[in-house]
Amino acid sequence: MIAFNSLAILALLFFIAHVVLLFTSFGKKGYQKKRYFYSHLTLWVCGGLVFLLAMLFAGTNTSSILDVFDTPGKQLLILGMVVVLSLSAHTIVRLLVMPKYQLGNK
Repeated sequence: MIAFNSLAILALLFFIAHVVLLFTSFGKKGYQKKRYFYSHLTLWVCGGLVFLLAMLFAGTNTSSILDVFDTPGKQLLILGMVVVLSLSAHTIVRLLVMPKYQLGNK
C-alpha cells in the first residue's frame, strides 16, 4: 500500500508541475522554450508513473480505477492517451496561443 500511495502522490505532483510549467511558459519574460519543454516532460513522466501503477496494481482491488486497466492492451492505452494529450496541447499552443501571444508582444 505504501508503494501505491507513493507512486500515486508522485504522479499527482508531476501532473501539477506539468500544469504550472505549461501556464508559466508564457509570461512577462516572453515565451520560455525550456520551461515549455519541461511541462511536456513532466506530463510524460506522470503518464509513465500511471502506467507503472496500472502494471503493478491493476486487478489487485487496490484501486477500482486501476482495475479497469487489467490487460497489457488497456495499459498501453494510458501511454497512448499521454501521447494524444501531449500532441493536443502542443497543437493548441502552436495554433492558438503562440499567434495571439506574438501579436500581443509587438
